[in-house]
Amino acid sequence: MSHIIPRARVLGDIAAAFRIHPAVALVRPRQSGKTTLARALAAGRRSEIFDLEHPVDVRRLAAPLEALERVSGLVVIDEIQRRPDLFELLRVLIDRPRAKARFLVLGSASPALMKGVSESLAGRIGFVDLEGFLLDEVGSEQRDRLWLRGGLPRAFLASGEAASLAWREDFVRTFLERDIPQLGITVPAEALRRFWTMVAHYHGQVWNAADFARSIGAAENSARRYLDILAGSYAVRVLPPWHENLKKRQVKAPKVYVRDSGLLHALLGLSSRRDLLGHPKAGASWEGFAISHVVAAFRAREAYFWATHAGAELDLFLPWRGRRYGFECKFQDAPGMTRSMHAALSDLSLDHLWVVHPGSAQYEIHEKVTTMPVTAVMLLAASLARGRRAG
Repeated sequence: MSHIIPRARVLGDIAAAFRIHPAVALVRPRQSGKTTLARALAAGRRSEIFDLEHPVDVRRLAAPLEALERVSGLVVIDEIQRRPDLFELLRVLIDRPRAKARFLVLGSASPALMKGVSESLAGRIGFVDLEGFLLDEVGSEQRDRLWLRGGLPRAFLASGEAASLAWREDFVRTFLERDIPQLGITVPAEALRRFWTMVAHYHGQVWNAADFARSIGAAENSARRYLDILAGSYAVRVLPPWHENLKKRQVKAPKVYVRDSGLLHALLGLSSRRDLLGHPKAGASWEGFAISHVVAAFRAREAYFWATHAGAELDLFLPWRGRRYGFECKFQDAPGMTRSMHAALSDLSLDHLWVVHPGSAQYEIHEKVTTMPVTAVMLLAASLARGRRAG
């Protein structure tokens, strides 16, 4: 397949954010395609690009005020988490009368880890989340390849399964040994690797700090800190629990997922689709893959799971535009109705519930429950955004 994957939806999100804010932050893990997108946006217009991993650009920004105060057009600053001091300067430049520059900053860490962005640029910056490749970008026929290899471009586009796995294993090592320390975080790489591998084995399960702490031989506070680091650098998804005022005991701890399915499989040592389908975590891996697509399709700022101690649960709950939507992710070609779905419809007052599966069929199994293939998730979100009937 072509090595140029058009990403029109993300480019449109960036353009929409610039219509509101003078600065936009494109954030997600390293190697997720941020730089390629930024260069595509800069092409054909007046622009200036500073890459803080390039020695020449680092020298150009040795005196940042002198370098930035005269530029106009689109200014891209790549890997800005390496220079958090620039956020205060950007605020000054943005607030100048008749400012002629707009700033696109690319980061590999969340605002919580990039100290300064939230405080310095509050009200001046919009955020665009970038996932790895999604099915609407690579094509529905690439579903199995995308699930196995994950959405990081070089892993997905590698020449073969062995090359893809080798790249992902190198990514894990580089991420732990270089990228995390560059954020000013001092955690032994091997300890964080053990923790991340443990998250892979707990993928899709409820977080228990005590269990993690015992398994890695550390205090609970250390386990919580490791989770915060991996979540803040987009390596792990922490899905918080939803609470209703019900006469039922509800789960109050979050679920944890390795964010990219390809990195999950690398951490589990799964090199092929055959390995994956024979592994006990295949269903949980599919759940995380489907959840990532739903959250991206709906551009969801709020996403939760719901569970009771009696056993009822819902994989994903989205309060979205005044509606309440639920999603179950089933690794079955023809899923049916379950007691948990009935409980979720009733207890959460869901407007509709979709069962996302790897098959190709879409059909109703209840007046408020529809099965759908994961390849149709983007179309569903677009349809609901246009106000069409759910289901």
